Amino acid sequence: MKYTARLLVPALVMTLPGLSPAGDIPGPSHGIAYPEGWQEWSTIAVSHRTDNNTLRVILGNAAAVQAARAGQTDPWPDGAVLGKVVWKDVQLENWEAATAPGEFVHAEFMFRDSGQYADTHGWGWARWVGLEQKPFDGGMQVCISCHTPVKERNWVFTDPAPFPPLR
Repeated sequence: MKYTARLLVPALVMTLPGLSPAGDIPGPSHGIAYPEGWQEWSTIAVSHRTDNNTLRVILGNAAAVQAARAGQTDPWPDGAVLGKVVWKDVQLENWEAATAPGEFVHAEFMFRDSGQYADTHGWGWARWVGLEQKPFDGGMQVCISCHTPVKERNWVFTDPAPFPPLR
């Protein structure tokens, strides 16, 4: 038994650094938990804003991607989560015609739940700023105000990009 314990304790200690302690997960934004694993989501679209020189990749969880590929986004279904990952754009040094991601700005998300978020047009709005993913605390109204011009589009700016079907 002593021999087993001597092997087990070091083995457990060595695995602890690979675990994600609660302190590593960014805190909630507007009461919404950080969507762990969003970096593995699929791309729905991309956009380039010339007014603030940013590049954006629009990602979705499985429900959002399925709806986007099926053209079922008016309205987006409950359970869909859209993510927008934003970088400042930079001109490539060796290819002046190309724009690429530069400084990471933030990751922001829209969580579709028409019941839970009835007071905010069926969407939960959250943002985490910088590479450290600091929760944005400016209030959901900041997000809603920005998205008001597209309220007739279910509050979503970017259309899903056309993708060839899986074969």
